[in-house]
Amino acid sequence: MDTRLCTILLALLLATPALAALPEAGPADAGLNSDTLAGLARAVEQDKFHKLTSVLVARNGKLVYEHYFNGSDRDTLHNTRSLTKTVTALLLGAAIDRKAIAGVRARVVDFFPSFQPLANPDPQKSAMTLEDLLTMSSPLECDDENSFSRGHEERMYLVRDWVRFALDLPVRGFPAWVSKPADSPYGRAFSYCTADSVLLGAAIEAATGQRLDRYAATTLYRPLGIDRVKWQYTPTGGAMPGGGTSYRSRDLLKFGLLLNQHGRWRERQVVSAHWIDAMLTPRAVPREHYEYGYQLWRAPFELDGRPVKAWAMAGNGGNYVFVMPELSLVAVITSTAYGESYGHPQSHRLFQQYILDALHP
Repeated sequence: MDTRLCTILLALLLATPALAALPEAGPADAGLNSDTLAGLARAVEQDKFHKLTSVLVARNGKLVYEHYFNGSDRDTLHNTRSLTKTVTALLLGAAIDRKAIAGVRARVVDFFPSFQPLANPDPQKSAMTLEDLLTMSSPLECDDENSFSRGHEERMYLVRDWVRFALDLPVRGFPAWVSKPADSPYGRAFSYCTADSVLLGAAIEAATGQRLDRYAATTLYRPLGIDRVKWQYTPTGGAMPGGGTSYRSRDLLKFGLLLNQHGRWRERQVVSAHWIDAMLTPRAVPREHYEYGYQLWRAPFELDGRPVKAWAMAGNGGNYVFVMPELSLVAVITSTAYGESYGHPQSHRLFQQYILDALHP
């Protein structure tokens, strides 16, 4: 058969529902208690969880639980907010795998020569690397959890050019009551900053010559069989790397399985195992008992009375993809509790009480 025709047929096969389908198994076959999982739907009916839209669980690579709530279904696109940041980190890994980017130690400013000269020049800004952005430990004065911060995301959304906004930020200071990088765990002072993720996405676009959503379509979506996605875009026309992308729940589960399976999907290495291992390595401490990798949280839980931790793609409203490679466990929780103080704690409670507690000892 002609080589070109083989290539076309393979591309078509990768996009078919058959290959995109997830293998399934019963909860008991995967070592989960069916009664505990069934109790989740009853808890939602009793209004113990609010604005929940879906919960999916996979064990050993197979879907073992799937339930939709509050009018959503398998085809619903869920706005996952900042969960997009982890997808951006996966795309950076794909760009490094393909030699479009040299590595995480590449200087950020080198991707944006046309933006020179920058406002608030500083040697720390000039030396800032992609890894600084990935770990939310850049030297920029940017903190989304501090309404006084010059780099707060709500200030960024008011201007047209978000990349210029981020590059022109001043370098942050460290008063006596704030931990300096040298005194912080892993040598990095964490500061949650959506502008960091915006720069990551813009660097990928600059290096690959493709808009981020189009690059995602070829490097991630096609091999994973993801064919329905809704991105948001910046005022200058770039795809938003820091949040707001909408996915179906089963497609979110595929991202978790990709992380859980060291970058493999079916028999294909979609992202290198080396990059996945790098993403799933603690590199900063955002708050007590939590850690942070490459655009990924690591949160504390319990299993059989002992402390364990789960990696998490996380977004406002309580949207999560939890990943525990040591248990071969992946869980998706989607919710529309945007801006609600209970959003994140509710999803953590659900994961603990109805998923981790369902695991047989």
